[in-house]
Amino acid sequence: MRVDVQGADRGVRLPVLLFGVLAVFTAQQALTPVLAPLAREVGLAEIAIGLVITGAAVVFTATALWWGRAVDRFGHRPVMLAGSALAVLGLLGFAGVTQAALAGALSPGGTLALMVLTRSVIFGAGVGAVPVAAVALIAAATKDERTRTKGIGQVGAMQGLAIALGPALGGALGFAGLLGPVWAAPAVAAVALLVVAVAIPGGPPAARARPAGKRTALRPWDRRLWPVLASGFGLYLALSMVLVLLGFLVQDRLGLTAAQTVTASGIVSFGAGVVLILVQGVVVPKLGWPAARLLRVGAPIALLALLTLLGAGQLWMIAGSMALLALGIGLAVPGYATAPTLLVGPEEQGGVAGLVQTVTGSTFVIGPLGGTALYGVDPAFPVLASVIACGLATAFVWLHPALRPVPQVT
Repeated sequence: MRVDVQGADRGVRLPVLLFGVLAVFTAQQALTPVLAPLAREVGLAEIAIGLVITGAAVVFTATALWWGRAVDRFGHRPVMLAGSALAVLGLLGFAGVTQAALAGALSPGGTLALMVLTRSVIFGAGVGAVPVAAVALIAAATKDERTRTKGIGQVGAMQGLAIALGPALGGALGFAGLLGPVWAAPAVAAVALLVVAVAIPGGPPAARARPAGKRTALRPWDRRLWPVLASGFGLYLALSMVLVLLGFLVQDRLGLTAAQTVTASGIVSFGAGVVLILVQGVVVPKLGWPAARLLRVGAPIALLALLTLLGAGQLWMIAGSMALLALGIGLAVPGYATAPTLLVGPEEQGGVAGLVQTVTGSTFVIGPLGGTALYGVDPAFPVLASVIACGLATAFVWLHPALRPVPQVT
């Protein structure tokens, strides 16, 4: 599939675009197995890692709408370049802070402050630009719902593949200690920057192709979009609480050491990632279902998975629950990401992609901080909260009349 940039002499092959997405998210996920044991090694409480991740989500959410508008105004390539460069810079800074903290050169308070600056502010500002630009480009270049769902689903599949590859890479580098995955992350992010710089062509932004006039910025409460966005909010809120606590949950339920936790968490994440890849990259394109149907089938499966996770006390049970969750999310998320793009015209695809990322990012503000805080009270509370959030989303997608096959704006 060739994704053509409006007005450009040449397009970009979809696999090249997807590889850039894969590289930057693999870099992010490579840190997943080490965050929980790293926090304890440098004297940080569970909620401190929640603050680091939540801080990144705050910045991600605050900048996503701007990135979307920047795509419409400046084009996708400048946005992808800027975002990838910031991601590399942030991860390099985080690696340096981690090494200094493990060497005893930083106090816990200083470590936390610098982690927030590098991993939250700098990396958080950059990482969201890549999927915003990729989804906007695919949405603007496709005309029918099935093709668009397939392309956007493949962006999600790359993020799912990153969930498998990143933690697997982090676990494989466990022999080098906690610093192995930490230093590998910026190297992998640099691959994304190289791919964008060399292989992604430029082109005039879509805004130049439309008549001049006053443009109204999209908002989450837009009457066309809010029902879809609300359903995605509930699903992602449940997911965000579970993901940030997976390392703690595995370590505490199974009684593992820090090194064992890295390996076990990597196994669980890898299995879930494989399911997510297969569902979004293979199953969803073959099904060819409308976006609303994907939401209505995926949400109940995710709810069942979270109910199973409540009582999972062995590694195979945790891994099975997370794989089932990946199946449900893998079906629902392409529907959530595609449906809003069908409700706006080509000139608003950057804006709507940024809006979807803003809503998604807001859940990773609330989820990790709330989840880690609840975990400190009782380890069962955050999983129960995720069940409630997913349950409400499931009820919403089945009961709200707007979540029926989505009429496409041409």
